[in-house]
Amino acid sequence: MNKQELIGEVAERAGLNRSDASRAVETMLEVITSTLKRGDEVRLVGFGNFTVTERKASTGRNPRTGEPMQIKASQQPKFRPGKVLKDAVQK
Repeated sequence: MNKQELIGEVAERAGLNRSDASRAVETMLEVITSTLKRGDEVRLVGFGNFTVTERKASTGRNPRTGEPMQIKASQQPKFRPGKVLKDAVQK
């Protein structure tokens, strides 16, 4: 499912027009993004947690030449699914 399909599904299930559903989905994504940028986490009980993790600097290898290279430290977004979501997708 891509973003447009998600917007269509939200519109249908919530009884909204596509414009309102699009605004709702976009706003939710913006709020999650800005919260993670501040270094906070987003907890959606039953669904999962969005957090930011620190990756330490490390030494890697250039795949073409095999030469060692430095990889900078960075922050990475991370999603950890909640129990309800895990149970819902289990076969």
